[in-house]
Amino acid sequence: MLKFVLVVAAFLAPITWACDQPVTISSKTVSGALLSGESCPGDTLMFLDQSFVADEKGLFVIGVGRDIVGEYTLWRTSSAQEEPVAVIQVHEREYSVSIIEGVPQRTVTPSAEDLARIRAEGALVAAAKLTPVSGEYWRAPAISPAPGRISGVYGSQRVYNGTPGRPHYGLDIAAPTGTQVKAPIAGVVVLAESDLFYSGGTIIIAHGANLTSSFLHLSAVSVEVGDVIEQGQVIGAIGATGRATGPHLDWRMNWMNQRVDTQLLLETSWPNTGSRSIEE
Repeated sequence: MLKFVLVVAAFLAPITWACDQPVTISSKTVSGALLSGESCPGDTLMFLDQSFVADEKGLFVIGVGRDIVGEYTLWRTSSAQEEPVAVIQVHEREYSVSIIEGVPQRTVTPSAEDLARIRAEGALVAAAKLTPVSGEYWRAPAISPAPGRISGVYGSQRVYNGTPGRPHYGLDIAAPTGTQVKAPIAGVVVLAESDLFYSGGTIIIAHGANLTSSFLHLSAVSVEVGDVIEQGQVIGAIGATGRATGPHLDWRMNWMNQRVDTQLLLETSWPNTGSRSIEE
């Protein structure tokens, strides 16, 4: 419990926290990266307006999205007060432009009926990503979910059939239809759908610490909601469902509402995925 001291001037003395563990976390990262930190067990923290709780060991993860650049404060909070505990410098990255031709025009300029479906499916996906999952699945270094050629990268500005679209937030791995997709990190299945408008066959796995992975354009979905998945377990197969021009896996990751770069998980030190991108 938090203790407060009343002084004559009716001001509150500096807050006393439940434990004296200082919050530890790297002060530097890059856009699209993840950082892990340590605080008091059960501490409530806030970063980028997202509130979350350190686990029973005091461990937590934060993520920064594609366009987050500059200095941002990590706060420790209570019902009565907020305390700044770290300032994190997020370094800018450069992103490419990706020209994609041959996608179904219906997925570039959807009809009113399609837009209604897109909105409903978006709400379904958003709700799945908010499913609370405890555990330390996230602590193991990631493995590649599939063999193949990298055909698309995080952050690139997409142009579909000549029409500018949203940036790409995943790692695309091109391989023949039917190629096995394996869980890069263990977790719990929170969504398993065979035919979403944009992403086709789609699986979302929650890893704990507010992290979720999404696997898109699958030709087969081999798991069900609620399944506990081990790292390396087959969850589906590569396909070209949804908005796709050829068979590939699109692997994405979210920390709360921040979309982060899965390729960094494979190329840099986990879980501080921006570490090798910064000059110390």
